Amino acid sequence: MIRNTGNGWGSVSRWLHWILALAILGMIGFGWWMNHIPARADKFFYRSIHADIGYLILLLTVLRLVWRVINPTPAPPADSLPWQKLAARISHGALYLAVIVVIMLGWAHSGAHTPDYSDFFGLFHVPQFTSPDKAAADAYEDRHILFAYVLLALIAVHFIAALWHHFIRRDRVVARMVTDEVG
Repeated sequence: MIRNTGNGWGSVSRWLHWILALAILGMIGFGWWMNHIPARADKFFYRSIHADIGYLILLLTVLRLVWRVINPTPAPPADSLPWQKLAARISHGALYLAVIVVIMLGWAHSGAHTPDYSDFFGLFHVPQFTSPDKAAADAYEDRHILFAYVLLALIAVHFIAALWHHFIRRDRVVARMVTDEVG
C-alpha cells in the first residue's frame, strides 16, 4: 500500500521516515566530525556538503509533512492511555519542529557566513535569507549546534519509545513502520 490507512503506514511514509532518519543521524555525526577535525584547507568543502544535504533534508521533511497532512495517521493502539496519545503527538511534533529549526539555523548561518554555502552541489545557488555578518554567523552556528543536540535527545526518546512499544507492550507500533503487514 502506498497511502497510509487507519491501521498502518503506507510505503511513502515508511520510506520518507527511514531515509530522513538515516540522513539526519548521518548529518548529526558528520556535523560533529566536521567541528572536531583540525583546521584544514578543505573544511569549507565539508561544510558545503553538510549544507547541501541539509537543504535536501528540509525538502524531504516538508514533503513528509505534506504527505502526512493528506493521509490518515494510523491510530494508536486501542489500549493506549490518553497521556500516551498526548505524549506521542507532542514528541512527534517536537521532532518535526526540531528538524526544521536545526536546518533553518544552519541556513541562516550559511547566509551570514562569508563565503556562504549557497552553491548546491555545483548545480545552482540556494537563495540566502540572511546577510553576511560574522557575529550573526557565529550566533546562528552556536544555536544550530545546540538544537542539533536537542534533536539528538528527541531522537533518543523516540528510539526508546519504539523499543518500549516493541519489547514491552508488543503492540506492533514499530512493525507498522517496517512492513505493510498489520495485525
